[in-house]
Amino acid sequence: MFLFEMLDNSILNVALPTIGRELSASTTVLQWVTGVYAVVFGGLMLALGALADRVGRRRVMLVGLVLLGVASLSTAFVTTAEQLVAVRAATGVASAMTTPGSLALAFRLFDEDGLRVRATTLISTVGLIGLAIGPTAGGFVLAFAPWQVLLLVNVPIAALAFIGIRRGIPADKVDELHRDPVDGVGALLGSAAIALTLVAPTLFVDAGTASPLPWLTTAAAVVMAVLFVVRERSARCPLLDLELVARPLVSSGLAFKAAAGLATAGLGYLVTLQLQLDWGWTPAQAAVGMLPQVVVLIAGGALVGPLVTRVGLDKAARLSAGTIVCGLAVYGLLGRFGYVWVALALVLVAAGMRVVGVVAGTNVMRGLPTNRTTIGAALVDTAGEVTTGIGIAVSGTILAGLFTGDVATSSWNTDQTAEFREAVTSADLALTVLAGALVGWGIIRARRVADNPTPSAPPAADADSA
Repeated sequence: MFLFEMLDNSILNVALPTIGRELSASTTVLQWVTGVYAVVFGGLMLALGALADRVGRRRVMLVGLVLLGVASLSTAFVTTAEQLVAVRAATGVASAMTTPGSLALAFRLFDEDGLRVRATTLISTVGLIGLAIGPTAGGFVLAFAPWQVLLLVNVPIAALAFIGIRRGIPADKVDELHRDPVDGVGALLGSAAIALTLVAPTLFVDAGTASPLPWLTTAAAVVMAVLFVVRERSARCPLLDLELVARPLVSSGLAFKAAAGLATAGLGYLVTLQLQLDWGWTPAQAAVGMLPQVVVLIAGGALVGPLVTRVGLDKAARLSAGTIVCGLAVYGLLGRFGYVWVALALVLVAAGMRVVGVVAGTNVMRGLPTNRTTIGAALVDTAGEVTTGIGIAVSGTILAGLFTGDVATSSWNTDQTAEFREAVTSADLALTVLAGALVGWGIIRARRVADNPTPSAPPAADADSA
């Protein structure tokens, strides 16, 4: 399912110009073709993850795969951009039902941490391969087939996944689920907070900091988040037990994952602009310039297992998260002096993210009871989704605030060039500080694990009330 998620998004981006022409879609509608998926996917993961922990991860995944197949098949009948937006929203729901469950099921199949790391590494490697080959494969297909074919490929993927899970994974055991009712109010507040957080970055980039809309959206997201916390603290059966999130393994893993999402999105955004707008590289040259990151993300999976075996999960998480911060610092301080420093920054951040993407998720799952594994996986995915949006928002907002004029104009004067370089440096250093704070917090929390060991499951006597 991670393959579907990464392949689907990267392929669709290539097809956007063709979709815009054939469906007569405006720029705003095209943004929603891709944006609605992320908003729905990110907004519903916690709620659907909590549901899966109650009714069964396997059952929810199978239903999600059916929805994915139906939504993808309906692409063949789309005639307007608005219909395509609706299809993408349904696809986001399906992904929210299946993606967290993939990690939860893989974690449940193995009892030994080394095997869990290997399984998670395989899942992430397959997904990253999809991200890497998606644009090339999409461009090749568009040369001789209609764009609908790109999304119809999800139908056989969903069918194969359905058969594999149906035949290869047993139904959830009753003692691995819990019977608390779903907190509907908490689900609504949490989904609203996450969705608004994901929408706000796009509004900052599109409407600009002078517009009140992105600020109002951000304020609404904060209000929803506060109300969600208040609700979860007072509810008899909360959607998300905040005491579980406060466990050292869980909170440190989420902090490391958040730092990775923040760094990867922000650095990718800034480097892409620098290569094309400041250094005058063509889009194709810029794509080649990003190759060090792609190569490390794909090939780096071979290093995860040996590193974890050598230093352990906890130390591997700390080292890789620290590597991400170092990569950001290299770019902010030295990136303007030549591509070699840009490439080094990309390699460091990608290497750190490659390890964090595996060990942080595994640590979160280790720190939770067995009847909370799916919402744990959803927490990991949500942390990555939200901080990805924040990374782009921080970078775009600082750039908009420090650069005079339209950044996309074909030529800049000397003052604008200086402003752009100052903005890129300021944005990256801001990301470095934010990521460093998250990593620092994660390290502090991780050091408490040895002193406060967390059981992997609650005692049997109170498993239902946990």
